[in-house]
Amino acid sequence: MTTSPMRCIVVIGNTDVGRRACALLGERGVRTRHLDDPSDAELREVLAEPIDGVAVLLHDDMRALRYCLVVEHLRPGIRLFVAMFDGTARAQLERSMPNCVVLSPAAIAVPSMVAAAIAPEHVAVRRQSTSQDSHWVTIDGAPGADPVSIHSFQTPARLRLRGLVGMLRGQLHPYDSGSSVLLGGAFGLLLVILIDTLVGLQHESLIRSLYDATRTTATIAAPELSDETSVLIWATIAALLVMGFTAAFAAGIVHHLLSGRHVALVGRRVKPRSGHVVIVGMGQVGLRLAQELRSLGIAVLGIERFGDAPGLALARDLGIPVIIGDASSRRVLRRASLHRAVALVAAGSEERDNIAVSIAAQAVAEDVTVVIRAGADDAIDETRSLFRIGSVVDVNGLTSVFVIESMLAATPYAVITVDERVLTVDADGQITSMTAPGSARCTCG
Repeated sequence: MTTSPMRCIVVIGNTDVGRRACALLGERGVRTRHLDDPSDAELREVLAEPIDGVAVLLHDDMRALRYCLVVEHLRPGIRLFVAMFDGTARAQLERSMPNCVVLSPAAIAVPSMVAAAIAPEHVAVRRQSTSQDSHWVTIDGAPGADPVSIHSFQTPARLRLRGLVGMLRGQLHPYDSGSSVLLGGAFGLLLVILIDTLVGLQHESLIRSLYDATRTTATIAAPELSDETSVLIWATIAALLVMGFTAAFAAGIVHHLLSGRHVALVGRRVKPRSGHVVIVGMGQVGLRLAQELRSLGIAVLGIERFGDAPGLALARDLGIPVIIGDASSRRVLRRASLHRAVALVAAGSEERDNIAVSIAAQAVAEDVTVVIRAGADDAIDETRSLFRIGSVVDVNGLTSVFVIESMLAATPYAVITVDERVLTVDADGQITSMTAPGSARCTCG
């Protein structure tokens, strides 16, 4: 590949993606100015030099947006790349700044994760939007092949059916002890009403018997009873049962309301019992992956360790069921019905946590497909040399290649990994660059 004629690129953000992008630019002979958290004055001083592009690579969308606006104010029209997750802010920037490429690492790497989870025979599965419609395509490449192939993709009917059956089986199925108490209390009260109605049919009509049974169970009133011993015994037993079931039902309701309601008992947010993809980590990558799989008709279930994680509110709004717990625990994975799942994707930001999840998953369900997010450090490479830990998608590596190609040439259609090399392809499937594997990181940030 020819050396870029650009003189200097500014990289803002001492993140892993920023350090790797800076290192890749250096390997291509491009001078860089790597800034961690510059002030407006520092940024003004740097941009006074002959700078040809700026890449803002931060984890905080609001900080990234602020730097983007400052750069555009100081150097209108300069080439910009901004890593941003928030879709609303992203759309506004793209509309107001045609010179700005705005994309999140999740959007760049998730197509490879989708393929690894549900279509391992393909390299990537991504959404392709046009002015008329939106559809799905596969991107495939063989070692040494040029160009790569792009074909339309439809989710296999058997995967959709398995997910649908799993969702139906999950309706009114308890997902933890609190939901078990709630359903036990509710069904117990209904059972008492049913038996009481049947007893009342000996003396009254069906409607009257059901009405009296319901009022009695709700402790509103009690019908007049005969002095028969059997009737009095049943009335006493029923009263005691109603007391217990009512207490259980009330306790279950309170637990359900206070738990954040990340999993529902009925509807779209039930816990699938089969045919689903388990996604560990409801961060930016996990949420984006869940959305894409849902759009493909695949049932999903999230697992998040922290009950106050920022992504949980968005997951609830999107109708994604999430279990709160440590996915490296076999008990939590069994609660997630992993042995009947299509795949597990460890999408957390910490590689060592993802390795632990992978090991636990293979202990619970040895044959399940496991996909691991990598990129933060080299722990996965070290562990992979010891035993099989599943398919690995280097999110930060793919993102850093996408960034430098966006700064040095045209914005790529996609970046994929083939034969341990990262290929950058355009919309026609032509390979525009090929990057050798590596995880070099600069030390200048």
